[in-house]
This record gives sequence, structure tokens and C-alpha cells, in this order.
Amino acid sequence: MNDVRLPLRLLPRWNIAPTQNVAVVLDETPDMLSEVRWGLIPSWAKDRKIASSLINARAETVATKPSFRSAYKRRRCMIPASGFYEWQKVGAGKVPQHILMQDGEPFAFAGLWDIWNDPAAPDAEPLRTCTIITGEPNALVAPNHNRMPVILPRNRYAAWLSPDTSPEERAAMLVPYSAELMESHAISKRVNSPRNDDAGLIERVA
Repeated sequence: MNDVRLPLRLLPRWNIAPTQNVAVVLDETPDMLSEVRWGLIPSWAKDRKIASSLINARAETVATKPSFRSAYKRRRCMIPASGFYEWQKVGAGKVPQHILMQDGEPFAFAGLWDIWNDPAAPDAEPLRTCTIITGEPNALVAPNHNRMPVILPRNRYAAWLSPDTSPEERAAMLVPYSAELMESHAISKRVNSPRNDDAGLIERVA
């Protein structure tokens, strides 16, 4: 994604929580990053409360579930990241894990987005929101969680965003990313609070 233009206001983030803004590449502007809110609000929703329950979309039902099927056909996006977090059960507690690529390079989650107009505020700016598609975990993530974000191979970025990609081709992209290309390590429990958002969160701990 080296050819993607960055908005000047974009700052590094290490701990993005649902309902916060996140950087995405929208299919309508594939050569630049945009900011949208994490938590999908379908265009037909009566209010924004639905967003908290639509932060993820299951790959198995994304083409048919009413909340996602329209966006899956017409409004796909990619969410760039350098890593993500899962929690490994250790004894009676859980240890957060930073999961990333072995080469340290950024990657992109498969996502959907939509535009919502608040019926209670017709003069307000339309709100753009997104969701991350999740699927079966690979061998690295499976010990921590039974789901993981769908990570797109670099050679499928253009196809994911293209309106000409067939439903069969889209569905074939929603598979676990190769565990052999990824790694994970334990990090501080400070990541459990979204108030903490600094580079120290991803440092290795014993």
C-alpha cells in the first residue's frame, strides 16, 4: 500500500477501540486513506446504537445477513494495520498477545463500509462507518481465539475493492491468512484499557 496517499491529520495509533475512528481504504477512493467510524451503521438503521453490535462481520454469513449483504456487494474497504491483539489463556488469567507479520510489514483486513444519515438530524453530515470481516483462525491464532480478522493477500487488494469481482472470487478471499508468515508475542496488560494508546503497548514482555 505504498502508493496510498495519507491525509495530513492521520496520527499513529496502537489501541483503537470500537466506535472510534479508524483509517480505511474505501472502494470509491482506492488511492487514499479515509477516516471512518469502526462499527457499521447500515444505511437503513433508525439510530446509531446498532454500531456497537456490528464491529465485526462473519465471513460465513456476510453475503446473506441483512446488516451486511448490501455493503458486501457495493461498499467494500480495507483496514490497514501493522498488528492486532488477542488474549491467550494462561492459568486463571489471560495474557495479551501482539500478532503481526514476521517481516514487520503492514497488511490489510477485509472490511465493509456504509453511509448513514441520521433521521433525527437531517442537516447533519452523513456518517461513514465500517466493520471488519472475521473468519476461521489460522494455527497461530487458534489457541487464543476461535475467530480472526480476514487478512487480504497483497495481490488481492485491487480485486477486493473492484466492483467487477465476482461473488465467487470475493468469497475465495475470506480464508485464514498463512500462519507461517505471522508471529506473536506477549505484551503489557496496559492494552486492556483503550485509554492507553502509545508505542510501549507492543513491546515484548516476559
